[in-house]
Amino acid sequence: MLVQKLKNCEEFLAGDSTLLRELLHPDKQPIALRYSLAHAIVPVGETSTPHSLKTSEVYYILSGQGEMHIDEETQIIEPGDAVYIPPNAKQFVRNCGQEPLIFICIVDPAWRKEDETVYE
Repeated sequence: MLVQKLKNCEEFLAGDSTLLRELLHPDKQPIALRYSLAHAIVPVGETSTPHSLKTSEVYYILSGQGEMHIDEETQIIEPGDAVYIPPNAKQFVRNCGQEPLIFICIVDPAWRKEDETVYE
């Protein structure tokens, strides 16, 4: 049985400038998963760097409020929202609330650096 505790996962600044902790990744644990699962934080007033992935991604919002941008669309997101991000879509999220925007990221197939393009 694998139980991964968030507090034991190293926090790092991801390529899109979110604070990330990878919970499950098939390249880092001996598990048979297609996807990767991470916990992300965008601090108050901050915006992630526009980027795209060759793979699909889902954000599940745990707390805070944000403004999600996918290609030419923008929508307010809040706790309980699940956001589907299609492959190759240019995306970023802005924390427009009064607390950290915290969400879970699921990338399928699993996230890999070579599948991400960061736009400066």
